[in-house]
Formats: sequence, structure tokens, C-alpha cells
Amino acid sequence: MTTLQEIRKQKDEYFKMDRNSPLTGEQKASFAGLNYFDENPALRFELDLEFLTTPREVILQTSTGDEQEYTHVGQVRFPVNGEEAVLQVYENQYGFFLPFVDVTAPGETYGAGRYLEPEDLGGHRILLDFNLAYNPYCAYNERWSCPLPPLANRLKVRIEAGEKNFH
Repeated sequence: MTTLQEIRKQKDEYFKMDRNSPLTGEQKASFAGLNYFDENPALRFELDLEFLTTPREVILQTSTGDEQEYTHVGQVRFPVNGEEAVLQVYENQYGFFLPFVDVTAPGETYGAGRYLEPEDLGGHRILLDFNLAYNPYCAYNERWSCPLPPLANRLKVRIEAGEKNFH
């Protein structure tokens, strides 16, 4: 079993069994696992994080109309099917945060977007692995309030990696 398969298996177990799962009791009763794209090594990048000269506080709207504060720290550039894509990177007390929407939404992936938590590799480099892209909890249960990707993070390319629609 690959590392990615193990991560996905553990997540399915968490969703099915843990009391902190975003699923309702009724959803857990019929839960057979999340849906994913096959692993796509072409969508795993070690990238230079182009830091802003002066990071700035930003407010991201949430799925319930609330607001959450993040620090906009910079951006990354990467190729997808011969096109350059650019995404803005944010940070909070938990680390880097990258909410995005691509053209697989809403047909194949959650319409409001997916999330990544890029790994800091040091030296202004990050690991951006779209195979780890996941749906926010509000994709499973509307009681959750989830930050929505800003317009700058709406890609015009397909990101065929990571988690697909729940239903």
C-alpha cells in the first residue's frame, strides 16, 4: 500500500468511526469511503513560494456567511497540462493554507472548492501535492462554516487529483 493509499484509508476510518467526523450519524451508517482521483504524480510539486514583500491580513468569507482572518503570504506558480497556473498562499496559526477551485468543480469535485495545506520545505520552498487536496467539512454537513477560495484562486485548468465529490 502506498503512503497516499494509507492516508486515504485512515481518513475513511476517521470519517466512519470518530465522534469528531463531519458526517452525521445517518451518513456514517451508509459510509463506504470517500471518492478520489487516482494518484497523479504530475500534480505533486516542490515550488518556490514567492513571498509578498509585506504579508497582509485578509478576510475570507465562509460558507455560512461568517468571516475568517488569514495572512496572505505569497503565491506559487506551476504547470498543469502545458499551462501556467498561479495560486495565492495564506497562513494562519496552523501553517500554510491554500483554498482553490478548478474546472472539475462542481461536476467532479466540490463546487465551493477544495483545500491544501502545503508543507514548508524551508528555504522559501513548499511541497504542493494536489493528491492531498481535500473537501472542507461543509461538503459533508452544512453545519460547518468553511472558508471559500478567493477569486484569485479560481483556476481555469483541471486538477485531476485529490478528493472528488462526496455524493
